[in-house]
Amino acid sequence: MSDELAGKRVAFLMANSGVEQVELITPWQTVERAGGTPVLVAPESGRVQAFNNDVEKADTFQVDVVTKDAVAEEFDALVLPGGTTNPDQLRLNIDAVTLVAAFAGASKPIAAICHGPWTLIEAGVARGKTVTSWPSLQTDLRNAGVAEWRDEEVVVCPAEGYTLVTSRNPDDLDAFSSKLVEVFADTSAKENAS
Repeated sequence: MSDELAGKRVAFLMANSGVEQVELITPWQTVERAGGTPVLVAPESGRVQAFNNDVEKADTFQVDVVTKDAVAEEFDALVLPGGTTNPDQLRLNIDAVTLVAAFAGASKPIAAICHGPWTLIEAGVARGKTVTSWPSLQTDLRNAGVAEWRDEEVVVCPAEGYTLVTSRNPDDLDAFSSKLVEVFADTSAKENAS
């Protein structure tokens, strides 16, 4: 176990139904192993329903904070897990979209995997970024003004504003999880030095 994220709170934003389980639990456990505190944020209190392959019901997870009550300044970073349904529902939820924009506006790092960048588009924070995603999002991201879409397992974009970590799919989870810890720790170290 490391302590790269010791004392850091990482918000995991998801809809109450539709998150791809492996895209939630793999980075969640990685944050925990790095000494951070993952916090499940969702539009409604209660539990989040996870799925395998978008359609097979998996486990449920307890919501820690309701989206409308979440404040970006109370967290050090944000993770947007994928699944098709999860970001599709989030981009229709004004509190979720506002929260994502608040993280970007506060220059806090954001990590998004698979279809997760859909929420970035809706929050208006994808413009000018270099990203990857599930391949079918390429056109959506280009239309939203991303600088470049790459077919790589993980892409880090430290351009103006917030630092963004993106990955394509569950096959990239190890690289995604490792890189988000590295970026979240590096950003935290820079904030502590200033």
